[in-house]
Amino acid sequence: MTTKTDGNHPEIATGDRLGGYAVNKVTYLTDIQSWLYQMEHQGTGARHIHISNADRENTFGVAFKTVPTNSTGVAHILEHTVLCGSERFPVRDPFFSMLKRSLSTFMNAFTASDWTMYPFATQNRKDYYNLMSVYLDAAFFPILDELSFKQEGHRLDVTGIGKDARLVYKGVVYNEMKGAMSSPDQVMVRSLLNALYPDTTYSNNSGGEPAVIPSLTHEQLKAFHARHYHPSNAFFYTYGNLSLKDHLAFIEERVLSRFSRIDPKTDVPAQPRWTAPKTAAYHYPLDRSEDPAKKYQACVAWLLADIKDTFEVLVAAVIEQVLIGNAASPLRKALMDSQLGTALSDGTGYDAENRDTMFSVGLKDVSESDAEKIEAIVFDVLKRLADSGIDRELVESAIHQIEFHRKEVTNTPYPYGIKLLIGVAASWLHGGDPERMLQLDADFDRLRQSLANGRFLEDKIRHDFLDNPHRVRFTLVPDQQMAERENRRVEKELADVLARLNEADLAAIRADASALEKLQETQENLESLPTLQREDIPPAVVRIDPAPGVLQPPVWAYDQSTSGIFYCSGGLGAGGIDRLLLPLVPFFCYAASKMGTTDCGYTKMARRMDRYTGGIGFSANARTRFDDNGDCLPFVSFSGKCLNRNQDRMFEILHELTSRVDFTDHTRLRQLVLEYRAGLEAAVVHNGHRLAISLASRNFTPANHLQEIWGGIHQLHTVKQVATDTADGGMQRLTASLQAIGQTLFHRNNVKMALIGEKAMLAKAADPVNTLTRALAAGGTDGFAPPQLNVATGRPMEGWSTSTAVSFVAQTFQTVRLDHADSPALSVIAKMLRSMYLHREIREKGGAYGGFALYNAEDGLFSFASYRDPHIVGTLKVYDGAAEFIRMGKFSEEDVKEAILQVCSEIDKPDPPGPAARKAFYRRIIGLSDETRMRNKENLLKLTRKAVVDAADRYFYFGNDHANKAVAVISNRELLETANTKMGGQVLSLHAV
Repeated sequence: MTTKTDGNHPEIATGDRLGGYAVNKVTYLTDIQSWLYQMEHQGTGARHIHISNADRENTFGVAFKTVPTNSTGVAHILEHTVLCGSERFPVRDPFFSMLKRSLSTFMNAFTASDWTMYPFATQNRKDYYNLMSVYLDAAFFPILDELSFKQEGHRLDVTGIGKDARLVYKGVVYNEMKGAMSSPDQVMVRSLLNALYPDTTYSNNSGGEPAVIPSLTHEQLKAFHARHYHPSNAFFYTYGNLSLKDHLAFIEERVLSRFSRIDPKTDVPAQPRWTAPKTAAYHYPLDRSEDPAKKYQACVAWLLADIKDTFEVLVAAVIEQVLIGNAASPLRKALMDSQLGTALSDGTGYDAENRDTMFSVGLKDVSESDAEKIEAIVFDVLKRLADSGIDRELVESAIHQIEFHRKEVTNTPYPYGIKLLIGVAASWLHGGDPERMLQLDADFDRLRQSLANGRFLEDKIRHDFLDNPHRVRFTLVPDQQMAERENRRVEKELADVLARLNEADLAAIRADASALEKLQETQENLESLPTLQREDIPPAVVRIDPAPGVLQPPVWAYDQSTSGIFYCSGGLGAGGIDRLLLPLVPFFCYAASKMGTTDCGYTKMARRMDRYTGGIGFSANARTRFDDNGDCLPFVSFSGKCLNRNQDRMFEILHELTSRVDFTDHTRLRQLVLEYRAGLEAAVVHNGHRLAISLASRNFTPANHLQEIWGGIHQLHTVKQVATDTADGGMQRLTASLQAIGQTLFHRNNVKMALIGEKAMLAKAADPVNTLTRALAAGGTDGFAPPQLNVATGRPMEGWSTSTAVSFVAQTFQTVRLDHADSPALSVIAKMLRSMYLHREIREKGGAYGGFALYNAEDGLFSFASYRDPHIVGTLKVYDGAAEFIRMGKFSEEDVKEAILQVCSEIDKPDPPGPAARKAFYRRIIGLSDETRMRNKENLLKLTRKAVVDAADRYFYFGNDHANKAVAVISNRELLETANTKMGGQVLSLHAV
């Protein structure tokens, strides 16, 4: 018998005492090859789990149960305000200051419905403890001064004087939530919680309702902190290869030694169960230019299991996958085949984040009268499955998907250590066992035994869905007057407040504004904050070379430790696609893996993919080459991943898709057009800053032009036109266009591939990959060449209107690319401008959620952007001021070093083995050599203040010539028209999103 030992902590065992901590349990986690330590601090009751393994990307997090009793946004505003200075670090913004003094791979803070979390990750031990000291002091000993509360939360400000005096609301969270609550998906999800959990904390908007936020007082904020941010209500998490003993000693010395145990009274009770189902309707704002007739959403939602019951949670996850996991899933297929809507409703799926879990399913873009029809479809499918039984293959596919995603190590969207924390947090904070969440073997064994005994899932569907009275039929209603009513309400509210104020009151408000501005302008001494030095930065770049001798170009093999998962990635040159067909390439990519083949219909194909792979997909890429002449390089990437045992099955599917994809099922194709359009429409407000940058950048280079056609607002316009053209016929032409794209892409001379996995997997893949390439059509031309494009020469100066209460403002101008000597200086300037200028001017003073400076080294472009911004003209003036600020050179060598740290934290951000090799492969496609990357980093590490000033003079001097700068703003029509009245000479040309 072999006994496993944790090489990092061989001396720690269950029952030990480590300082003030009791080690309650030590367990080996087979799935993730790590050790789990569960501890409790005896003096305070603070809980701590540590996951020990060989990962150098160490993670820390502290989470608190935060259970608001109203929708003032107190938990959200507190999350912001604790990061505005603390006892040991009494500076205005230690959190943002640490972003530039660290090599962190992740730093952030999250507010969920019932918890708030402060996580970070870094590969550097010194950095780890620097960041932990700042995070701990911010969370447990914040200053929470009133000016910071007014800046981050809400405040009154006065515009005008005398009879022209007007009040306005300002505040970062206030503006953030105005933006969030103008997005239908946000309204849908938050309203569903309110409808389904009317008697618990989930009925409140933890982020804050804009109409309620101004009622929160500073004293209420401080009281909320005192009760909720206490070690007795704290859950600590550490992960990686650093010493657990050192972590515990640090936390105890800095924080826990100063507290005694209390009862925070933050337990969330179970929602009392209903005896009869209910109906509910909530409203969201819709732009006046849109037709509301088909802009409703309708769904059915149920309250399900207690989150601590890991077996019931697993069963519900399997049922979710069976019902709606893929296009062949019976409930998803029935809803989509009804043609009542274009896509599944926002919030569809199983949500295991709350004290009681929930499941919802429905459709979006439906008519007002469709809710009952949708409910009938849902119950018809559930009854049929309960009565007639579930196809065993659907169950096996569902279990396979859960198994695959448990096994795969990824860092998207967060580092792996933080993903594990988020995965266990909800259950753990409600009293669940983290081990049961991380080690599902016992629950899987029980599930398989239950499945073997007959109609287990069928009976669960009957009990949890058909016979469960705690459900709601929910409708989200578009309201074209809602935004205007809210604006009038706010105006009246502020006018009533103004009428009650005397001159002394107004003077106090102005004094606050002046004090806040003075605080924001103050040049602070940041010496109390810890920092790293240049010598702490690793001098090299990560290189991943193909394994020699396994396969030959155009197929490269990468020998990587991928935990039993095999990856296949590739590129298909798109330069030969007809210019008129180019706008359809992203939809081709969306549809290609969802349409089926001439041998296998889409439902059967969807089942095969879920049964044997972790996903297969295509995507459109417009890149700029680093070799040759810097030409635009368009290509379609494809990727597949599977457990090693399913390698042959995955290659069979890839073989069929690349040789026999079939677009002739017009019903299915129309369905995908509407689904794709709905996804693009929903993304506009969430990605407004990126879409605005794309619009502003589109005329500078062919690659940026194509990126806008393929991934920007113009892609949304393309698919809207396709949806119109195919509404009454026109399907045959779309089919022919997609087939023509496929014929151009899928041939032998037009493919490059990467196989990624362990050595035995790569050897096993040699024969099927040769079969795959031989099956592609012979002939054809090499599509890894510039596309046929007509790029406009003018610089956009545009406003784009949509349903949003806030704005996204972008400006772009030309600089130089990565291989130029000034590239390191430009990357540093971007970081300095964001941290030293834009953060102050756009976020702190302007009240926007964020302001960004971005250097696009591949295309040689520099962009400014704002996110959820209450201003347009003022922000454009800030961008003009940014150029002046950087050219004045009011920064030090220390500021340059801090910016270098920020750039290097991005360059050196680690990837798991599979994604790391995939990135190396795509660098090979675009001709970006490791030597170029290394030379750029060497120059970056040698950068001086003088070199930065010189570069600023070269690229940020415009004089009176603004012709090289492009501007794009996404906002609502009223704000754009108002901005144009203040723009002076050059106004925005207005368009509709």
